[in-house]
Amino acid sequence: MASNLNMSPQLEQIHGEIRDIFRALANGFQKLDKIKDSNRQSNQLEELTGKMKDCKRLIKDFDRGIKDEGAGNPEEVNKQLNDEKQSMIKELNSYVALRKTYMNTIGNKKLELFDMGAGASEPSAGANVQLASEMSNQELVNAGMKTMDETDQAIERSKQVVHQTIEVGTNTAATLKGQTDQMGRIVNELDSINFSIKKASQLVKEIGRQVATDKCIMLFLFLIVCGVIAIIVVKIVNPNNKDIRDIPGLAPPVPSRRLLYVRTGELFD
Repeated sequence: MASNLNMSPQLEQIHGEIRDIFRALANGFQKLDKIKDSNRQSNQLEELTGKMKDCKRLIKDFDRGIKDEGAGNPEEVNKQLNDEKQSMIKELNSYVALRKTYMNTIGNKKLELFDMGAGASEPSAGANVQLASEMSNQELVNAGMKTMDETDQAIERSKQVVHQTIEVGTNTAATLKGQTDQMGRIVNELDSINFSIKKASQLVKEIGRQVATDKCIMLFLFLIVCGVIAIIVVKIVNPNNKDIRDIPGLAPPVPSRRLLYVRTGELFD
């Protein structure tokens, strides 16, 4: 049937990969019949489960390609492509049912049930899975489409979480950079203040030394003035004291004068 389909190269490639997986699944289940060891059977089922998940993803891509190219294809071509998609979904579900049968036979409860719905837990998936023989083609198609829609929603939610995480990380990095720059400016200002304080301390010490020097000079001058005043006072009180030299510029004391007089009888002897 595939050779009669009018598909684009992209759809043809996806369709070929799906058919390759179906052949691998058929061969895998045939080998499973020949394996007697339960552990090896479990490993084989795990490998087949992975192929089923890949096939599910490819069918989803195939369906997306049909929708993207639907406007440019004739209605008959779109119908044939949709019929082929339904056929592949039905075939995949038959392998899902076959896998469930083998799991029940093996009794391996450790393997995770193949979940055609994204985010479903193991008990709910096991309760909701129906055998392909009990489902009509339309039911299989609806189940497959529902599963694909749920997977799309889960992927979109994951993308939103990743986007929000990246945005929060970017904002945090910008905030940290701003705080780092602010801390650098504060450190520079503290250095400037420390330098100013040191200069002011040196200036205060210098002024203190100058004031102390001025006070010493004033005290020395005061002592000199006091000494001069004391000498002047002593010289005035005791002018005959020869131990004290005359002060330059100061007139010597006036000597006492003796009055000479002649007694009346003696003057005209």
